[in-house]
Amino acid sequence: MDSATDVDRPRRRILVVDDEPDLVEVLCAAVGYEGWEARAATTGPAAVAAAAAWHPDAVVLDIMLPEFDGVEVLRRIQAERPEVRVLFLTARDTVQERIAGLAAGGDDYVTKPFSLGEVMARLHSLLRRTGPATDGPAGPPEGALAVGGLVLDDQAREVTRDGRPIELSPTEYALLRYLMQHPRQVLSKAEILNAVWSYDFGGQAHVVELYISYLRKKLDHGHPPLIHTVRGAGYVLRVPR
Repeated sequence: MDSATDVDRPRRRILVVDDEPDLVEVLCAAVGYEGWEARAATTGPAAVAAAAAWHPDAVVLDIMLPEFDGVEVLRRIQAERPEVRVLFLTARDTVQERIAGLAAGGDDYVTKPFSLGEVMARLHSLLRRTGPATDGPAGPPEGALAVGGLVLDDQAREVTRDGRPIELSPTEYALLRYLMQHPRQVLSKAEILNAVWSYDFGGQAHVVELYISYLRKKLDHGHPPLIHTVRGAGYVLRVPR
């Protein structure tokens, strides 16, 4: 069951704009499944009006729309709300169309036909670049692991610290995930080796030490350290006091 904090936290608002009603319905359902609030529009003027009245955090925007196109919709919306994030949908995967959308101020694009998983992952990424949700502070994505400003989102396969994306190798990601699943708990090298590399401890402690050092370099750049060595016991992930 959701905590009171989760219930009281305003949800992200996603405006879905496309002239295909069936596609709009599917996208709005997927947005709702992510825990966000969705609103739909099927024409350029309706999209501009909805954005002005509703103040979305992000817009999923088809380029080809009745009356005027998605690029014009973006121009009008961002004239009032320059911070809004825009994910373009395009039926034509041409360089010119992509450049036009991005040059107009779009943040990203996906080409039809697309997977819902890809659209949602790209929305998660865009929303991390925004400030708080429209009506209040936003927490990490539903189901994500968070320790201090460090967030690991399994669904999007992304790691950020204070909003800054951190690129990790698959092994680094698995190691960090294990540490974040056990915050403030001292984990021995043997436990880490068994959980991440799936074999028993047998003189391979240097592997753990090596990957811990890799993680520290990537996570702690410009920040207080999160991974601490407990001499003779192992490692612990905790927020600095």
